Amino acid sequence: MTPTKAVLPRATPRAAGFRQPAEWERHVAVWLAWPSHEDLWGEALAPVRAAFTAFAAAIADVSLESGKPRGERLEVLVPDAENESLAKAALAGLGARFHRIPFGDIWLRDTAPVFLKGRNGETASVSFGFNGWGGKYVLPDDDAVSSRVAATAKLPSFRLDWILEGGSVDVDGEGTCLTTRQCLLNPNRNPGMTIEAIEAGIKEALGCTSVLWLGDGLLNDHTDGHVDTIARFVAPGVVACMRPSGSFDPNARALLAIDADLCSFWDAQGRRLKVVNVPSPGLVTDGDGKAMPASYVNFYVANTTVIVPAYGVPNDEPARAAVAKLFPTRRVVGVPAKRLLEGGGAFHCISQQEPA
Repeated sequence: MTPTKAVLPRATPRAAGFRQPAEWERHVAVWLAWPSHEDLWGEALAPVRAAFTAFAAAIADVSLESGKPRGERLEVLVPDAENESLAKAALAGLGARFHRIPFGDIWLRDTAPVFLKGRNGETASVSFGFNGWGGKYVLPDDDAVSSRVAATAKLPSFRLDWILEGGSVDVDGEGTCLTTRQCLLNPNRNPGMTIEAIEAGIKEALGCTSVLWLGDGLLNDHTDGHVDTIARFVAPGVVACMRPSGSFDPNARALLAIDADLCSFWDAQGRRLKVVNVPSPGLVTDGDGKAMPASYVNFYVANTTVIVPAYGVPNDEPARAAVAKLFPTRRVVGVPAKRLLEGGGAFHCISQQEPA
């Protein structure tokens, strides 16, 4: 399949008048992938599917009065007929549409295209190269997901050859982008590009005018420090990050450094960033006792709902309440995500919004 429209191949999104909108701007849809691969998830597949279904239901936000979804449309990738049948049964009544697109795993924040909005309200997408998070997790079909989703969406599409994962950047929609040195300057991503070239590439791809660089992300993060687990724009000029939770917080030093850096930043509109804190989950361990990169700022901002990961620890409810204060016009719900995190990420990592 090919898009019904095309943008001149030499144009960049920024030159063509496109930008990545802030996540709180209205969406027409969210792209997801049904958890399908037992060889990857093993006995966790059933609880991961349950978490996925709860997440999708929160996004769809079905009205009790009308029985119809109030949120955004669900565009769900399924690899085959068997999984399509399972997904349709699990997501019945949520207004989902299903697409037979093969994928390695469900992390569409990184493998799907980034959707953009034009100066006249039109929508497009931009696809980047993908190398399995620096060669660590190379799975069949993941490198083709972006182009296949872009074709299915039937929007003008841009294609750039350099490596960028959607979770490595977070934007305010007004010209500012947050990212981390640990990820985008890692030699396993774009070893031939300087920081100046990467920064220029971000600006041209996402329509930004300012790139703000944080340092390191969370301990044992498979993604090499994706910013969507440590700092998120929640309003123009306002960014949320986590504060350490006690002396046993494995990320205490990194979280304090992130907060200090953010407090020193000015955005593209000339505003000093206002930094707000939510609690950290503290120490969350896997079945082998290893610290997991658990984060409450890996939330997803849907049209009517914000979905916050929960890990079965004491700070789950205080964190949900703290995020709720940041989004007073949306309901804010916590959904269990620990089994999902065993695969490497939480709810922001498995979603990619398409702006209205």
